[in-house]
Amino acid sequence: MNSTSISGVYTALITPFYKGNVCFADLEKLVEYQIDKGINGIIPVGTTGESPTLTPEEHIEVIHHCIEVSSGRVPVIAGTGANSTKEAIKYTKEADKAGADGFLQVAPYYNKPSQEGLFRHFSAIAEITDKPIILYSIPSRCGIEIAVDTVERLRFKYPHMNTIKEAGSSCDRVSQLVSAMGNDITVLSGDDSLTLPFMSIGARGVISVASNLVPKSLMKMVHSALKNDYIQGIKLHTELYPLFKNLFIETSPVPIKSACAQAGIIRSPEVRLPLFAMKENNQKILDHTIRELDIKVI
Repeated sequence: MNSTSISGVYTALITPFYKGNVCFADLEKLVEYQIDKGINGIIPVGTTGESPTLTPEEHIEVIHHCIEVSSGRVPVIAGTGANSTKEAIKYTKEADKAGADGFLQVAPYYNKPSQEGLFRHFSAIAEITDKPIILYSIPSRCGIEIAVDTVERLRFKYPHMNTIKEAGSSCDRVSQLVSAMGNDITVLSGDDSLTLPFMSIGARGVISVASNLVPKSLMKMVHSALKNDYIQGIKLHTELYPLFKNLFIETSPVPIKSACAQAGIIRSPEVRLPLFAMKENNQKILDHTIRELDIKVI
């Protein structure tokens, strides 16, 4: 895999739990389901994979298991970000050794570094691998944004750091990135509901939560846009929009795990504290959305 080939739909995998432990049997089932439906790649242990509440040992075990199960059939881009540069380097080295095809690096959260601190943080990680690194800017969770000029500096210095997952909910931001770097940067949407708008102004796909449940539908929508068939893309977006909206009716990944359990992809909707099960009224809304879309996944 090289960094110029990153486009389409990459699933931000949930991490299935059962009775408090990572359920590797369900994880295997989920990965096989993704591959069977033609997904472009999988991304374990990101935000959707509940990386903050996995132990360091579980974090690496999940990556290992995804690599083993996928067996080269799809790229595995490991979530190896942290708000400690040393920790991010450690995870990246271990995932690299395990055979990951690339790495997702979120902006350090909570400690709110300066843009120079961000540049040096990501530079330190880029120095230890030549595999593709996807930057991940999500200000709502991290409290900071990876500035366009910081992305540009990193891209200029490290050719394998030329992709960004953009989850700032701003079309203007996507335009800024594309205007600044053109074909030298690949933008992937970090919000399912904004995928089509982002692609209309230059993004090349999505790192998706919804594709845990409906990978084939996401693939159809995104690949319609990649072929400039926006009539079909808009039709699919409109059909899927209620799902995009209600998968975030509570903090992700709570709703998507509930939906996947209801669909039979995983056996339990369990999340780890401080996340908690959905409120009853929100669960009813999500259940209704799934019934209305007549989602049949198994």
